[in-house]
Amino acid sequence: MKIYKSVSNLLFEKTEICKVILFLKCFFNKFLPEFYMLLSVLRLLGMILFVLIIPALILLCLPFDPKRKAYFFFMRLFGKNLVQLAGITLSVEGKEHLNFSQPHIYISNHASMMDIPCVLAGLPQLVGFVYKKELHWIPFFGIALKWGKIHIPIHRQKGVSAMESLDQAANAVKTGQSVLLFAEGTRTKDGNLQPFKRGEFYMAVRAGVPVVPLTINGTFPILPKQSFRILPGKVSLHIGKPIYLNGETGKDAEKKLMDDVRKEIEVHFKQHELNL
Repeated sequence: MKIYKSVSNLLFEKTEICKVILFLKCFFNKFLPEFYMLLSVLRLLGMILFVLIIPALILLCLPFDPKRKAYFFFMRLFGKNLVQLAGITLSVEGKEHLNFSQPHIYISNHASMMDIPCVLAGLPQLVGFVYKKELHWIPFFGIALKWGKIHIPIHRQKGVSAMESLDQAANAVKTGQSVLLFAEGTRTKDGNLQPFKRGEFYMAVRAGVPVVPLTINGTFPILPKQSFRILPGKVSLHIGKPIYLNGETGKDAEKKLMDDVRKEIEVHFKQHELNL
């Protein structure tokens, strides 16, 4: 009889535990997505705040910052704050390959809006980037981009203007400014590497400075294209060895450079799928 009661009590306890586990499972399945969405909204609001505050500080310093030291400080602070708000753990490999006192052209893959903050936070060098001219309409941020004269606006819908912008970027590099270019031209929609665009390599050949393949891994599942849901995660930047052009020019040099950069990025690139 005692054994029967013990077994009955044990079965009852197991049943109750199963009920609790089932309840918790149902609770989390129902409310966890809403919690993550709320967290994403809070992260996004924090990012918007920094997009307004940091550029405003940059604008205040611009008249007294001819060498753009304060600009570099605030841009790096901007990148680091956005990386932290997104819950990103950032690592950088390959710094030993470069002399950061010299100008470079970084050419990378493009997976997310978080690519630029990660690059700003991870590279110990002021890096300009080519951006859509429509960003000028963002309060403070757009004006800081325009007046800072570090980054280069581009008309994506006008071919002639786009090439002129790339020529402008090439001239900026010749004067000692490092620039970041996205080889695919736009963000990937599926996490895979997209075909590379010729324009970025046209500009790199025109500039004639060392070209650095830069592989960005991990940003796609954190904030993919056409999404405002921000998920924390790990991001790595792999800095490749610089590619020297040795005075080569023309379309053949552009094609060779494109192939060399793609091969280097493919070696270190990791495909990331969305965790929905």
